This record gives sequence, C-alpha cells and structure tokens, in this order.
Amino acid sequence: MNILFEEFSEFRKILCICPCCGEIVRVSDLHLKVKKPIVKTWLDTYEARIIAMSKEEEKFNEKEQKIRDVAVEKGRNEAKKIVNNVVLPIFRKLKINPFDVKPIFSPIDFLVFDGMTDKDKIKDIIFLSKISKIESLNLIRKQIQDIISKKNYIWQVGRIDDLGSLTFE
Repeated sequence: MNILFEEFSEFRKILCICPCCGEIVRVSDLHLKVKKPIVKTWLDTYEARIIAMSKEEEKFNEKEQKIRDVAVEKGRNEAKKIVNNVVLPIFRKLKINPFDVKPIFSPIDFLVFDGMTDKDKIKDIIFLSKISKIESLNLIRKQIQDIISKKNYIWQVGRIDDLGSLTFE
C-alpha cells in the first residue's frame, strides 16, 4: 500500500503543459477525458448525491430565514392580541403599569415590579396568575405562596462568566 501512495506522491512532481491553454499543471491535477463512455462507479453516484443534497440544503437555508421571520411576526401578532385583549384590561383594573410586568408564564404567569418604571423605586413585587384548570400547576403555585408567607426563602446572587461557570456570592 505504501508503494501506491509513493506513486501518487510522485505524480505531484511530474509537470506537463496543457495542449489547450498552455498552462503548466501537475499530472495529479489532470482531469483526463476519454472518447468512450465512462462506467459509473459507486463513488460517482455518491458524489452526485452529495451535490444534490448540498443544493437542497442551500434551498432550505434560503427558505429557513423566511420561515423564521414569518413565525416571529405571527408570534408577535398573537402576543399583541393576548396583551390587548386579556392582559391590559386586567392591569388597568389593578392599576398596574404594564411596563412593570415581566412575563414568566410557568409556574407563575407574571411578576410585577410595582413602581419600577414610573418611580424608579420598586415598592412591591407581585406574583400574578389566574387560576388554572391544571390542578398540579395550582398546587405548585400554592406551595410558592406558602414559602413566601412563611418567609422560607433566601436571596442569592449568582454570576455566570463568559465560559459558563456559575459562582454564588
């Protein structure tokens, strides 16, 4: 097998002049043509499939961004409907500034940092959720309420560095 590799290596050292364009090329770089039809091998079939797959992948990549853009726009429109139809009337009724509201959605729907936007001083943190039909979710929310009412919680500050390591102060 080494002899075969040595032969191929030697082909890089042999130079020739192209009869069509006069360019100097290596024998190992030649693309030889024959007059008879070439019998296709499994490698030819494989290479053709790779080229076809690459073309399909390019088409998909072009479509992917358009699909993502449409999905983002659709999501924003749905969010606007929810906020305008459901959330804003509730916040108005509770006299809460919508900009103080941060969505969490699970297990609590929203956290309200009352006073954050208007007064730059938070006077209350409100856990805001509507009663769910999912009993397990209501149970988790009840547990959160119990922990807060019993003051059975701690405040920890965690820092994540550029490498993803988490340290607590």
